[in-house]
Amino acid sequence: MFRRIGWQVLLVGVGFLLTAAFLIYLATLYTTEFRPAQGGTYVESVGGYPQTLNPLLSFYNNADGDVTALTFCGLTRLGQQGEVEPDLATGWSIDPSGITYTFHLNGQAMWHDGSYVSADDVVFTFSLLQDPDYPGPPDLGQLWRSVQIHKLDDETVQFVLAEPYAPFLDYTTVGLLPAHLLHGIHAAELPTLEFNRHPIGCGPFRLSDVEITDGQISAATFKRFRHYYGPSAYLENVVLRFYATPRAALEAYQDGEVEGVSEITPELLPQAFAASGLNLYSAPTAEMTMLYLNELLTDTLPFDDAKVRQALLYSINRKQLINEELDGQAIIPETPLIPGTWAYTTEGITHYTFNQPRATHLLAGEGWTRTAPTETLHDAAGQPLAFTLMAANEPQDLALAQAIARNWAQVGISVTVQSVPPLALNAALESRSYQAALVHLLIPGDPDQYLFWHETQRLMGQNYTGFQHRRISEVLEQARTTINRDKRLALYREFQQLFMEQVPALPLYVPVYTYAVDARVHGVQIGPLMKPSDRFLTIANWYVLERRVIVSEQ
Repeated sequence: MFRRIGWQVLLVGVGFLLTAAFLIYLATLYTTEFRPAQGGTYVESVGGYPQTLNPLLSFYNNADGDVTALTFCGLTRLGQQGEVEPDLATGWSIDPSGITYTFHLNGQAMWHDGSYVSADDVVFTFSLLQDPDYPGPPDLGQLWRSVQIHKLDDETVQFVLAEPYAPFLDYTTVGLLPAHLLHGIHAAELPTLEFNRHPIGCGPFRLSDVEITDGQISAATFKRFRHYYGPSAYLENVVLRFYATPRAALEAYQDGEVEGVSEITPELLPQAFAASGLNLYSAPTAEMTMLYLNELLTDTLPFDDAKVRQALLYSINRKQLINEELDGQAIIPETPLIPGTWAYTTEGITHYTFNQPRATHLLAGEGWTRTAPTETLHDAAGQPLAFTLMAANEPQDLALAQAIARNWAQVGISVTVQSVPPLALNAALESRSYQAALVHLLIPGDPDQYLFWHETQRLMGQNYTGFQHRRISEVLEQARTTINRDKRLALYREFQQLFMEQVPALPLYVPVYTYAVDARVHGVQIGPLMKPSDRFLTIANWYVLERRVIVSEQ
């Protein structure tokens, strides 16, 4: 009896050894590696609360934009270089006149309730934007009211413009609404819809649950939409938790409640750097801080002199400003376009590195001199080079303005910083009642800057500096009516070259957006951001789970 048991144990042992040897042999023949696997949940904290989960109303609140970016889709979307890419539309054609745009829809696209997306949804959505009572951005409504919309069939829509307008494609990135659920509503009703708390979209994730705390949306849970027409995400769930401030959002990570933080503001960087396992991702935003110089004040100030404007820019130590006043969270632009976007170039551009001796030389050449290093520059008539720099009464803006004033004082320019509320600053720009101003300018994905610098906008439009230059105006006119991309690139190259020769405004910096994600979340990448929610452009590649696969035979 005992002998039989002994033989059985021996046989089991031999079998085990043979199996182990076989597995070792296989391991020598094959190489394995870990690859992304579907499943898992990613939880992120957001500083700020969403109000309206509707893509037609989400332009003023970043938390709203985060939710709609995951839930909704547009005909097109802006890529990481600000270029327009297909989204729900598989493609489009433009007639040679640049007037008629024909879009072809993805026939597999579905709403989260199982209905198919059709041309009716496109017509319905953009008809709401055409409504005079549309409560969203006025320029968006104004543009769409000039466009004729035609449904050619269930998967084809045509837009007819009143005149050629190359930036039109940017306006087709708006998220679509489901006509079969909202048919019959008017634009004025949009803010009051129950739909805004329980939206149905056609994006990569379906909003499955909303938590309300003290009347605020405190959390939103999204499920991967299995019928999404685009690349399927690895993540099964995404949860956004909303907090009152960016600091509270970071503290949620420190407390182990989340795996990502939507934004790390400059003052929170030391804490974020100190957090073990937290990866930081930074990218330039679609915003530029500039100094505007009022050229309409020719009787009292020399801002209509390009050499003087050049000297003013040479006199500013922009790198020091960024390091000391912005904690390094910005980059220096070489032109008025956002670095990294598709039309930005430094080819043939005049560069303005900090050079106060160069500034002094330029000013002297224009008749501005001083007899002692501590004096203010003056012209031949004894008129001093002195003016007021207006800035919003925000701590960061005032610190920047004071630092710039100190830079200018070093070359003999006397500047008084004037602190005003943001609305008062805007009013002064519109009425042209300022001398110099620190301005934050939102730059769209399309490089069109007609409204900012064309001579027809100098008295009544958004050309608040009163700048006038015939060739720049001609280039901007041609570029906004030219459909051919290569021709537009050439025109915007010339625009940037001319702008940096004339410097009608002084580009200071482009803010950097910093996003934080735990190291356990893989595949995260961000590029230049047209808006904060663009950090989700690559979310299909993010993953938290892995699987081992055989990749090759030795």
